[in-house]
Amino acid sequence: MPFLALFTVFALLDFVLLFTVGSHIGLLTTLALVLGTGFLGLHLIRREGVATFARAQERMARGELPSSELLTGAALIFGGALLMAPGFLSDALGFMCLIPDARRLLGKLLGRLGMRLQGVHVQAGSYRPRQGHDADWQQADEPSAQRSSSTDQAGEPLEGDFIAHDERRG
Repeated sequence: MPFLALFTVFALLDFVLLFTVGSHIGLLTTLALVLGTGFLGLHLIRREGVATFARAQERMARGELPSSELLTGAALIFGGALLMAPGFLSDALGFMCLIPDARRLLGKLLGRLGMRLQGVHVQAGSYRPRQGHDADWQQADEPSAQRSSSTDQAGEPLEGDFIAHDERRG
C-alpha cells in the first residue's frame, strides 16, 4: 500500500510540474523538451545497455556471477520506463538511473532504505537481521524447518551456505 501511495504522489507531482513549467515556457517548447529527453534517454539506454551486456559476458566467461550487471540492467530498464513517461520529475529520476555515478548513488540510497524497511540493519557492508527478526530467515525449500545456527571465527552468525575456494592453496 505505501508503494501505491508513493507512486500516486510522484505521478501527481510530475504532472503538476510538467503543467507549471509548460504554462511558463509554452506548449511547443514543453513538447520539444519531453520528446528530446525521451530520445536522449533511448540513446543512453542503448549505449549503457551494450556496455553492461559486454561486462556481463566477460564476467560469465571468467566463471563469475554478473550480479552488479544484472542490477545495472534493471536500473536501465527502470530508467528507460521513466524517460518514456511524460514529465520532468520522471525524466530527472530516469536520467539518474542511466548515468553510472548517479545510478550507484541512487542504488546505495535505495539499498539502505530497502534494508531498513525490511528489518535488516546495514553496517559496514554486511547485512544482519535485527534482534527479533530471525523468523524472516527461513529456507525456501523447507518452510517448517528449524534454523540451525553456525558461527564464524569471530562468533558472528553465518547466514547462508557457500563454498570457499582459495586460489592460493591450489
